[in-house]
Amino acid sequence: MASSSPSSAPKIEQLLRLARQGPLRARDLDAAAIPRAYLARLVSAGQLEKAGRGLYRLPDFEPTELHSLAEVSARVPEGIVCLLSALQVHGLTTEAPHAVWLMIDSRARTPRIDTPAIEIVRAHGTAHDHGVERRRIEGVNVRLTTGANTVADCFRYRRHVGLDVALAALRDFLGQRGRSLDALVAAAHADRVYSVVRPYLEALV
Repeated sequence: MASSSPSSAPKIEQLLRLARQGPLRARDLDAAAIPRAYLARLVSAGQLEKAGRGLYRLPDFEPTELHSLAEVSARVPEGIVCLLSALQVHGLTTEAPHAVWLMIDSRARTPRIDTPAIEIVRAHGTAHDHGVERRRIEGVNVRLTTGANTVADCFRYRRHVGLDVALAALRDFLGQRGRSLDALVAAAHADRVYSVVRPYLEALV
């Protein structure tokens, strides 16, 4: 453990408390009035490890199957996990996507992330804002499309994910206990794809 002066010890302990809550971004230290230089000191001391560009975590951290979602959300907090990645979270697919699917505002700058791989779609207005929930994954606040909105998005972005994926998601959603047709219809209207979804919905219900 690196030696620390009496004046630096409280800052180090405060930083480690933050790290116990989940991955840390360098900019998280600014809000806590902790100099960023402490990150390098704790990495050198083995008390923290660098998990990616500008991202740090405790060495004994054990990732879950949704680790990539937490990592991307920590680095792009304004992004919304969507499409194939959201299907996985909601149990609407058995396949793990090859990348984290992220929705960002049409005017937002494209995130610069080398790993994990990401797939970006853009939206604005109700298509972007409707049907977003928050979940805590590995200590990170993750913005995520709801189950109903994820299905509607699959139809909206069917050229990206394939109509077969959208239809499978719709069937799985309708087969889930507690699913809401009203929520699905509202999501389809928000995405302006209700005319596309309606014939399949009428055939399956």
